[in-house]
Amino acid sequence: MRYLHTMVRVSDIDASLRFYCGGLGLTELRRVDNEAGRFTLVFLAAPQDMEQYKGEEQGLVAGLPMIELTYNWDKQSYNNGRNFGHLAFQVDDIYQTCEHLSKQGITIKRPPRDGRMAFVCSPDGISVELLQKGEPLATKSPWSEMPNTGSW
Repeated sequence: MRYLHTMVRVSDIDASLRFYCGGLGLTELRRVDNEAGRFTLVFLAAPQDMEQYKGEEQGLVAGLPMIELTYNWDKQSYNNGRNFGHLAFQVDDIYQTCEHLSKQGITIKRPPRDGRMAFVCSPDGISVELLQKGEPLATKSPWSEMPNTGSW
């Protein structure tokens, strides 16, 4: 398993970038505007962390710890810590990981129906995203038929 990023919801993307980039000195690596979902994702990394990835293509680099700023275009109020979204980990085999977690009694909140992504929650309700390393795996039963459970 490899730590990927922490997602934080922001209400003002410009103010957030002034804080994270201008204030803390993080570097913007990648920005994704999703018109259908009405949100923008901005991935940031610390310059010292980026040193070990010199020469690699800019963008999302596996293993580079990042912060994902999520800006929802429709105004929302984030209270009770909802501006913190989730932790994300890359796994070698998403189906095997989810099966192991399920056997531990952990509910798979968003099953890996697509062979690429799943969500589980910690005992305290912290969402944890699991992402398949490399290309998505072929869809596989029973995961491909499983519905979501609760929220993540």
